Amino acid sequence: MSKHLTELQERFYQIINNPTLSPKQKNQWLALEAEASLPYMDISDDIEQAMKDGVICDMFEGHAPFKPRYVLPDYAKFLSQGSEYLELSPAENLDDALNMLNIIYHHVPSVTNIPVYVGQLDDVLMPYVGELSDEEIYQKIKRFWIMLDRTLPDAFMHANIGPADNIICRTILRVDAELKQIAPNLTFMYDPAVTSDDLLRQATSNIVECSKPHIANYPMHASAYGDKRFGIVSCYNSLPLAGGSNTLVRMNLKHAAEKAESAEDFLNAVLPTYSKLMVELMDVRSSFLHESSNYFKHFLATEGLIEEGRFAPMFGIYGMAEAVNILMEKDGQSLKYGHDIAANELGHAISAKLAELVEASPVKFGLNGKAVLHSQGGISIDKDVTPGVRIPYGTEPDPVTYVHATAGHHKYYTSGISDILTIDETVKSNPEAMFNLCKGAINMGYREFTANVASNDLVRVTGYMIKLSDIAKYDDEGSRKNTTWLGAEAACNTGILDRAPRVVSFETTPVYK
Repeated sequence: MSKHLTELQERFYQIINNPTLSPKQKNQWLALEAEASLPYMDISDDIEQAMKDGVICDMFEGHAPFKPRYVLPDYAKFLSQGSEYLELSPAENLDDALNMLNIIYHHVPSVTNIPVYVGQLDDVLMPYVGELSDEEIYQKIKRFWIMLDRTLPDAFMHANIGPADNIICRTILRVDAELKQIAPNLTFMYDPAVTSDDLLRQATSNIVECSKPHIANYPMHASAYGDKRFGIVSCYNSLPLAGGSNTLVRMNLKHAAEKAESAEDFLNAVLPTYSKLMVELMDVRSSFLHESSNYFKHFLATEGLIEEGRFAPMFGIYGMAEAVNILMEKDGQSLKYGHDIAANELGHAISAKLAELVEASPVKFGLNGKAVLHSQGGISIDKDVTPGVRIPYGTEPDPVTYVHATAGHHKYYTSGISDILTIDETVKSNPEAMFNLCKGAINMGYREFTANVASNDLVRVTGYMIKLSDIAKYDDEGSRKNTTWLGAEAACNTGILDRAPRVVSFETTPVYK
């Protein structure tokens, strides 16, 4: 028996004997170890070196991907046509619809082995409401919401509602604020031409109550993908409906900037070089999925719930703040990202260059032949580097200044971008401040508005949710929720608990140095 195999078996036993993992969690961790034990796909020496240098990361999706990273089935089509594979007739009422969704969710794989998208639920469910009273709908949705959290306890699972006002949308907001669960995550689609201020106020009041939902700029998303042919999944990732993402590869802009001589060298030489390697790695990974794994012979594809041509690789970036600060220093300037106009403008220029490179770089398996640019929210092992294009934790300016500093990035990141504003608990006595901040951010070009309230037990890590009370007891007791360990690791490694809570109600127009 080889030394490598012995080490692998020891790792298996560590998982099997872990007192804080449930049997189901042990199964999942053992499967990940088995997948990671396979030899990596053939990659060039340049890609291998870039990964060793920490400039490019494959997000630990596995050495032989057999399922897409994110899958967004057309659940409305599923309910209307039923499923031969699952032996289900079309739904006739709300009970049928909720039961059928409960069934199919367990057959929608993703990188987490749990569905990251549970649908645009008000659109999906409204045809089945019939003559039910508001109270009957409330009871059914509440039971459904509890079921999701208890059977699929993963904070990457994501539901969408809005922008139209309807009983399902209102009821989900009511239930989510009441239950305060980590799962499912939730995005409210906001369209100023459709959404009333009253409905948006309910959504922003929910943020005050439980740090959910995200508020998505619906017109901005719709213009990128086509009307209602997209969904927000997992953390805050915007992807094509009836498709998804076959892989996510990300670039550490901090480490890339360290290899540049100047900002000009970074924009014109370093970024193009590593972007080419990113595309090569995305092609290697997606080719294995599409050509070898047989995934697209699965019933989701054969019954028309997903389409192979609507999957795209996500070109992710993170560490914008550190990259800008490094480049400013190399150019002899002591200006800081998030606080100085010139530094912020360099950041916007980097985002514009990345968007240009992605648009100019065909991929083998993409949406219309292209990847989609994504501001990646970080993972729990990231140290000394800030997620996406956010301002480093603990150095955040007031919320209005924050919005002004980062809004210029949002138009470039088709497949998702999120700036998490941490708001002081005083907002609970002035929820109108959250409403105004949200509307202002959307009006300034925010693609997604996301906020934590400092005193809430339920908080966002990157885009997924944790409960601080779960983190406090995780080491001793473990957790039934699959993502608690990620939150605990992130709290230790990435400084998420160092976010500076700011008061909204007393802010004025920002003044830059």
